Amino acid sequence: MFSYIKGPLTEVLEEDSAIVVEAGNIGWNIHVPLSVLDRLPRTGELVQIYTFFQVREDGMNLYGFLSRPDLRMFRMLLGVNGIGPKAALGILSAVGTENLRMAIVSEDVKAISRAPGVGAKTAKRVILDLKDKIPSEDLLPGGAVREELETGRTESALSGEAGASREAVEALVALGYSLSEATKAVRQVETEDGMTAEEVLKASLKYLI
Repeated sequence: MFSYIKGPLTEVLEEDSAIVVEAGNIGWNIHVPLSVLDRLPRTGELVQIYTFFQVREDGMNLYGFLSRPDLRMFRMLLGVNGIGPKAALGILSAVGTENLRMAIVSEDVKAISRAPGVGAKTAKRVILDLKDKIPSEDLLPGGAVREELETGRTESALSGEAGASREAVEALVALGYSLSEATKAVRQVETEDGMTAEEVLKASLKYLI
């Protein structure tokens, strides 16, 4: 129903892990992961929140995120049997979208189990249901484009880095490493503008020795 809500941030309700955004002369109460609270602008400033609208017999709720990838991960979690919005928010709050992708691909049950109310059985179900649904490109560096652009870097530079990192991961997989091993190694490389795939590959190999 709603793609996003954009307007001044009027309240931050930390105890409820929620915010209020004014749009169309309405104050929209939006439940968010704890990680969002640390990245919000100051009260009164403009914010854009990508939303998921839930309608249940006992009420209606809005859930919001600062990026579409975060919203997509939330929706993916809701597709797992036994995971509702509250549990999904708890997982994203405890683990974070980026780390959650890695935890799913590397089958890190312990990392996912850090979320409140999520035991090993539920964590294993999340991994089983979502492991094949995580695109490999989502695991590569350069996913947080918005934050990078705010530091003054261009989209073309980011695209070049992502391409070099992707080629380095493919090369490592060809050498016999698993996708999760290759991705973890490449993600640890501090890529710079203009780095080639060969340079990224050489730098990442030291994390695999």
